[in-house]
Amino acid sequence: MTPPASFIWHPYTRFSSLQQGLPKIVRGEGLYLYDTDGQRYFDAVSSWWSCQLGHSHPRVVSAIQEQAGKLQHSILGNLTHPGAEELARRLAHLMPTPDRHVMFASDGASAVEAALKIVLQYAHQTGQPQRTRFVSLKEAYHGDTLGAVGVGYLEEFHHLLRPVLKEAWRLDIPPCNGCRGTDCAATCYDGVDAFLTARADEIAGVIVEPLCLGATGMKMYGPGYLRRLAETCRRLQIPLISDEIAMGFGRTGRMFAFEHAGIDPDLVCLGKGLTAGYVPMSAVVVRDDLYRTFSDQPVDHTFYHGHTWCGNPIAAAAALAALDVYEADGLAEHAAELEHVLVEEWVSLRGTPGIRDIRHLGLIGVIELEPGAGPVPAARRVQYAMRDRGYLLRSLGNVIYLMPPLIITADECRQAARDLADEVQRKLESRPNVVGNSF
Repeated sequence: MTPPASFIWHPYTRFSSLQQGLPKIVRGEGLYLYDTDGQRYFDAVSSWWSCQLGHSHPRVVSAIQEQAGKLQHSILGNLTHPGAEELARRLAHLMPTPDRHVMFASDGASAVEAALKIVLQYAHQTGQPQRTRFVSLKEAYHGDTLGAVGVGYLEEFHHLLRPVLKEAWRLDIPPCNGCRGTDCAATCYDGVDAFLTARADEIAGVIVEPLCLGATGMKMYGPGYLRRLAETCRRLQIPLISDEIAMGFGRTGRMFAFEHAGIDPDLVCLGKGLTAGYVPMSAVVVRDDLYRTFSDQPVDHTFYHGHTWCGNPIAAAAALAALDVYEADGLAEHAAELEHVLVEEWVSLRGTPGIRDIRHLGLIGVIELEPGAGPVPAARRVQYAMRDRGYLLRSLGNVIYLMPPLIITADECRQAARDLADEVQRKLESRPNVVGNSF
């Protein structure tokens, strides 16, 4: 273990965890990352949920190298280039209908910011300037820029920002963990329909993480709820934004999580796995009935918004190569199949004292532990122990989870699930230990 460079401000990293040093990663290949000491680590969280194809995938690396030798950057303001044009076409055709336009950005929060601004301006352009409020789920996370924090406020992360935020109206997380059907007769939704109906004239848009709220602890809800929410938004003419930044590109067993509900969102935010996590790029895919209102004739409604790296040619090349691999290798279907491996390996953990819940969605496996006493939560102690076994994981409060690259084989997935189950049982049987290092 080597000390970190003294000039780096590590994101989401406590100062206390820097004292003993962090792994210094110098190489990645397949499922693994390698540090300067030669230690190999299984990247069990896909490097913050982005490296869906693992590391150094030859098709993506080759596409980046080839594009870097031809055109490194060209703005999309009053210019275009073939890579961005083809990528926008491909993304539009991945939607339920291809009548879309794509606004590119550079990271997930930037995509969310663009989506929020689009629906606000759309409200003005359609004669509804009073529609200035957003609705989101409680404990949702949509990024760290101020607009994104407003719709994804988390007290632990953002309480100091509260005075400058315009917070969204927040809906309760639906209590339908485990429901996999698209039909939903639960009375819990009745209050949501009434809430949105009563405030429809004030609401510019509804934004959701579809089926799984990532940063708040991989909290899951059923597709039936999402389908009913989409129906309400359509009836009230409220734009629905599906934030697929973490859940898109096969992670949930479908190309996009909203597909489980059979809906057609007005805006879809993409990122992370868009380029397989290799270079920064994000996007908002927008239905043309919204896009067409941004004409500059007879009144200028141009969307004056953009990023320097919007549609960068190298990033576009990486994304096109990643899409080829997702589709050619059937990785969404592969993720759906591997969910059964996680279910089988963890079924014996159900009912274990100290385990509150076990849940799965595609290639996401979650073990939620009961809160316990001691200076370090049990989930974090499992995280430390798993690193000693060569796994890189990140706990979320009382939650420990697997979210590996989609290229993982059934045998590799089974072994990782067994190792995590073993370490969970070990830690539940032991007393809390002292604060250790964090990753």
